[in-house]
Amino acid sequence: MSANLILLITIGVLTACGVYLLLERVVSKMLLGIILLGNAVNLLIITMGGPDGKPPILTGSDTSPDGMADPLAQAMVLTAIVITMGVAAFVLALAYRAYMLTTTEDVSKDPEDAQVAAGREREDPEQ
Repeated sequence: MSANLILLITIGVLTACGVYLLLERVVSKMLLGIILLGNAVNLLIITMGGPDGKPPILTGSDTSPDGMADPLAQAMVLTAIVITMGVAAFVLALAYRAYMLTTTEDVSKDPEDAQVAAGREREDPEQ
């Protein structure tokens, strides 16, 4: 089985851009990173699902699965698209609520997290 090289490069670029945007401290950039990463995974699933083929519908007397497309990859991608849209709507709702409370879109560093991290460093200096 051979995969399309341009499609694999596109998957790599989408993954890299998605991870980069996820590491930002702005909610809208994080949301775009989640969406890009989701699209990259969907393309990867479709690419690894195999080559194009006949529709996976058995009708008439020709019921041999030779040359048939894999329906599992397509079903998984459709499910992943719905899940990604749900996550995007949830993150948008969280971003809107956070903006209404703090009037900024930036995610600030939590001082309690810094205290917990500093406490762990003092407890186990060997590790």
